Amino acid sequence: MTEHDNARSISSNSGRLAIAFGIAATILIAEVVGVILTGSLALLVDAAHMLTDVGGLLLALFAANLATRPANLRRTWGYGRAEVLAATAQATVLLGVGIFVFVEGAQRLVKPPNISSGPLAIFGIIGFIGNIASIMVLLRVRSANFNLRAAFLETVNDALGSAAVIIAAIIMGTTGWMRADAVVAMLIGILILPRTLKLLWETIDVLLESIPRGLDLDSVRTHILELPHVQSVHDLHVTQISTGLPVLTAHVVVNDECFYDGHAPAIIDNLQKCVAEHFEVQIQHSTFQLERMAHVDHEHVTHA
Repeated sequence: MTEHDNARSISSNSGRLAIAFGIAATILIAEVVGVILTGSLALLVDAAHMLTDVGGLLLALFAANLATRPANLRRTWGYGRAEVLAATAQATVLLGVGIFVFVEGAQRLVKPPNISSGPLAIFGIIGFIGNIASIMVLLRVRSANFNLRAAFLETVNDALGSAAVIIAAIIMGTTGWMRADAVVAMLIGILILPRTLKLLWETIDVLLESIPRGLDLDSVRTHILELPHVQSVHDLHVTQISTGLPVLTAHVVVNDECFYDGHAPAIIDNLQKCVAEHFEVQIQHSTFQLERMAHVDHEHVTHA
């Protein structure tokens, strides 16, 4: 794909994200009005979930536009880490919403308030139709990158939440069982919390510079040691700047003669090719420091 084709693809994806963001923002406003009119906990939870999703879509749209900006002298990796920070904040807020749902839901199970099921159903239907429209907008490009995949999954979850609100309205309208609102709200919370905890754990892993998921450091070390002329490897670190951007650094001890017979450049090429192609997590950004056997006497305390 040429740079022109890639820029055109990013522009197209940004347009779809902008449409989905507009739909989500409209649904959010409608649901806030619905909460004020009905007092429904299920609708309040869905609105809170929608608020985080609107933020997520805005972040995805922002990230899609930032992707066209090159790195600079101040930010040599560009703005990739901003995605991780924003996702961590979003997950933290969503976790708080989930905890609130169970506390408030338990209270409402004991003493359920009277809720008008008719308006609740109307706002649930509005949300469901809007979310289906967003799903159709993002369906064709959902696999283009991690941002779009996350945006698509958020929209699907919103549709399920809106469907749950409709079900609660139907149960209350036909049976008069007002506890259905709290039960459905808690069910939505159960759907939210596992995804939230998973997202929070993954972003904290990135911020703590943990090994990228799906990569075995011992396997990386083994393959490096199998390359010709390599004697040992130390200070091997693999971290992740942002989604899809793993980075590797390592000190590699090679035979002394490699520095005199011209093997050193070929070893660098082989090392970079090894980590870029051999593993499921392909590492395109790698830095290797070649050292002679005697260099260890001048090293600081090395890491594994």
